[in-house]
Amino acid sequence: MEATAKTTLCCGNNSDSETEKCSDNDFGTSKLGTKEYWEDTYQRELDTFKDVGDVGEIWFGEESMSRVLRWMDKEKIPHSAAILDIGTGNGVFLTELAKHGYSNLTGIDYSLSSVELARNVLQAENLTDVSVKEVDFLNCHGELKDFDICIDKGTFDAISLNPENTKEGKLQYVQALKDVLKDKGLFAITSCNWTKEQLLDRFSEGFEFVQELPTPSFHFGGKKGNSVTALIFKRAQ
Repeated sequence: MEATAKTTLCCGNNSDSETEKCSDNDFGTSKLGTKEYWEDTYQRELDTFKDVGDVGEIWFGEESMSRVLRWMDKEKIPHSAAILDIGTGNGVFLTELAKHGYSNLTGIDYSLSSVELARNVLQAENLTDVSVKEVDFLNCHGELKDFDICIDKGTFDAISLNPENTKEGKLQYVQALKDVLKDKGLFAITSCNWTKEQLLDRFSEGFEFVQELPTPSFHFGGKKGNSVTALIFKRAQ
């Protein structure tokens, strides 16, 4: 469910002031957290891609992909590592991972139109060995397992906006992540709704914090903040 515009999922810019951070309850739910919204969005993008070859917007921009790829290069992640792209959207990040030499790639999305779009984008690049599946990550029930790395750019944000079962959905996400990752497997998350401190708290059960990736910062009212947060976690044994 990769988003089509940067500001669509964000409750606001992240600030380093404790009083200004978003809590679990201080931004409302939205249609942007519903499956119906993403089905409609990606059906339009699929139609556009078939007509003119435009893959659509890249969630958080190209730098969001480059940031994670630089981290993977620095950590010398093997090109054979099993990688799961959670909420693959238009599949552009899968394309970049494949072009970067990674060969064991899986993308999932609960939107069938997203899956069809991602498959079309990959096929256009002759990347036919990349697996893309229609899967609801919150209810995958053992269908996915033994991944070395999971990557999320905006999917947890969208889940947090679901008008139904919002709290349960966030808990299900953490449990699903535990289930699909190997012990000591790595999780890279990029979020525009949640601060570093909130994500550390959210993933404190079963995960160890590894590092924060640098993201663009801003100054406003004498305070410093980041428009997005990018963190790396490790699955605890």
